[in-house]
Amino acid sequence: MGNQDLEITPKTKVGELLDKFPELEEVLIKLVPTFSKLKNPVLRRTIARITTLQQASLVGNIATDKLINTLRKEVGQNIMDHSHPTHIENTEAPSWFSTDKVLVTFDARETIAAGGHPLEAVFSGVSKIEDGQIFLLITPFLPAPLIDKVKAKGYLNWTKQEGSAFNNYFIKK
Repeated sequence: MGNQDLEITPKTKVGELLDKFPELEEVLIKLVPTFSKLKNPVLRRTIARITTLQQASLVGNIATDKLINTLRKEVGQNIMDHSHPTHIENTEAPSWFSTDKVLVTFDARETIAAGGHPLEAVFSGVSKIEDGQIFLLITPFLPAPLIDKVKAKGYLNWTKQEGSAFNNYFIKK
C-alpha cells in the first residue's frame, strides 16, 4: 500500500491513521505527550476509532494545521493549507448556564488516568438530569469526541477550562 492510500485530513480517525501508518504513533506522542494514552489497548480500540485528528488537536491543544501537516510530511503527503478551530470557541457562559443548576457532577480524571473511558458514566449522568438541570463532567483535557457524542443525543454543551481541569457542562436542548 502506498502512502496515498489514506489522505491525512482533519476528518481522519486516529485509529485509521495508526492502522495505515503505525510509525506515526511516536510522532503523535512527540507532538502531544497526552497521546501516549494511545499505548493503552482499551483506549486504542475505543477512543482512537471515533476520534478525528481535528478532535485530537483540540484534546492536545495543538493547531490542527500543524498536527495534520506534520503527519502528512512524515508520510510524504503534500502540505495542506487550511485553518481549523483548535481551542474552546466560546469562553463566555451561555444564557442557560448557572452553577445552581448543576445537579449531577462526574469527575472523570481518575477514571481516565487509570486507562478507563467515561462514556458510559457520562451517558448515565446526563440521563439523570431533567429539563433545566445541568450535568458537569470534569476531565483533564478537552474530550471533544465525547462532547460530540453527548451533543448528538440532544444536549447543549459549554466547556470552561479551570487550571488543568476542563469543566464540561451539559443541559438538555
